[in-house]
Amino acid sequence: MSIIDLRHNDCLIEMESIVDNSIDLCVTSPPYDNLRTYNGNLEWCFDSIAKQIVRIIADGGVIVWVVGDATINGSETGSSFKQALRFMELGLNLHDTMIYMKDGIAFPMHTRYNQCFEYMFVLSKGKPRTINIIKDRKNLSYGRKVTGTERQSDGTTKKAACHGASIKEYGSRWNVWQISTDKGNVKYDHPAKFPISLAKDHIESWSKKGDVVIDPFMGSGTTGVACVNTGRNFVGMEKDPDYFQIAKKRIEDAKENHGN
Repeated sequence: MSIIDLRHNDCLIEMESIVDNSIDLCVTSPPYDNLRTYNGNLEWCFDSIAKQIVRIIADGGVIVWVVGDATINGSETGSSFKQALRFMELGLNLHDTMIYMKDGIAFPMHTRYNQCFEYMFVLSKGKPRTINIIKDRKNLSYGRKVTGTERQSDGTTKKAACHGASIKEYGSRWNVWQISTDKGNVKYDHPAKFPISLAKDHIESWSKKGDVVIDPFMGSGTTGVACVNTGRNFVGMEKDPDYFQIAKKRIEDAKENHGN
């Protein structure tokens, strides 16, 4: 049974009460520059919040930071990169730079190529202690033997370490995830929901059952729902009253469906 702790308040205030090194995983999607106003509540201090998240994440814990950039005066802000670099300055490792590729676009662009993705920065406090790589990518060479070579620093090549091994039917997923956006669910309306499968797959990749997962920008509660579905404990924070109620209802529905 998942332990759920929902807090209707500013995450910066709420995280101050959380013990150092006590959270196993953070899966969140923070406000993107000025892309959304979130009912007029787009006031947050990245640096202060980043320091709190780093403080409460346990050694070996992971942060999945799903983020995009606004376009201002014809150019992208680059805030996503600045945030990832700041986490590194605060002592985290950039374990993986991943892409969440959507199955469509909000509207066509006329001065650049159509935007269809967001970054998913996977940051770790030291070496990640839990890594469960999803292996659901169909190998086109299934059944054949590995015949590749590895290039050495002096320019020569030698047989790959796995030379001669049989290629399995399914291999590790690539770090570009094409995921359909969640449509419908008007009763759970929120301007920037990310797909439940995105949260679920990251939670299963970087944590184990019984771990504590936090989302300081809970929004519509997607990370919380995924925690209920996967047997993780969850701490969620949301200061907007409307979105907090949406998240609370979604998570309660998930618990009821799972008999929690």
